[in-house]
Amino acid sequence: MSETKTAPLAYQNEPFLNSPEGRILRILSEYSEPLSRFRREQIQDTVVFFGSARFHSRSVAQNRLTELQKGLAPQRAPEHKMALASVDMARYYEEARRLAFLLTQWSIQIPARRRRFVVTTGGGPGIMEAANLGAHEAGGKTIGLNINLPFEQYPNPYITPSLNFEFHYFFMRKFWFAYLAKALVIFPGGFGTLDELFEILTLAQTQKLAKKILVVIYGREYWNRVINFQAMADAGTISPEDLELFRMVDSPEEGFEYLRAALTRYHLVPEQQKRKGEVVPEIAKTNP
Repeated sequence: MSETKTAPLAYQNEPFLNSPEGRILRILSEYSEPLSRFRREQIQDTVVFFGSARFHSRSVAQNRLTELQKGLAPQRAPEHKMALASVDMARYYEEARRLAFLLTQWSIQIPARRRRFVVTTGGGPGIMEAANLGAHEAGGKTIGLNINLPFEQYPNPYITPSLNFEFHYFFMRKFWFAYLAKALVIFPGGFGTLDELFEILTLAQTQKLAKKILVVIYGREYWNRVINFQAMADAGTISPEDLELFRMVDSPEEGFEYLRAALTRYHLVPEQQKRKGEVVPEIAKTNP
């Protein structure tokens, strides 16, 4: 008589875990596993940088243009145009790097039991790489919430290894962008950047956020060509007060000074008052 083979435990059954019926477990895993790591690494909150994955550092963009110019043929004129644009947009890479450096340099000096305002990105190249690089250069930890995409997206080398995440579900990745964030910094970008910007603005507009999330839109020259917020207010599709949901800035120093003052006002001073038993002004009350 042959011996009956032991069936696998449900949570070790890979065909089940990868099946439609196992989807809920995969979703829960993308909630619970990051949560455990954030707790272990003592991450209290974050500042999230969004922007194009297609921008390069100034040196990389210039080198590519130089190489293209050496062997440029008439039929490659579109490539030459894109290379010129890449050199121009490289300033945003360098400025994201600088802003992340300044922010991290300040945040790691904040006396706190847990790490405050940790620079976080989507983990890929472009503006994401620049922000992770700046935070790394300042000596701080930095988070990458990566996702599998058919192009562009791979983890950049400047993410803190223990805070390098890989997601399958866009909505779980978005949850972690927003859940710990106390500020968003929106650099020039494409569809994905617009998606993230308007999702947070919509949540703030409809008062669905339990905390104050600062929204910094970086680069008036780019964004004023892409979105006419004032036209929306003039047409009545948004309220004039909705224009106060974000702040536009044009330099790393301007962005940093605004973030330092606003993060202190909304998220540092109220906590200090709570510890001392003082009354916290209503505007400053937030949930972690």
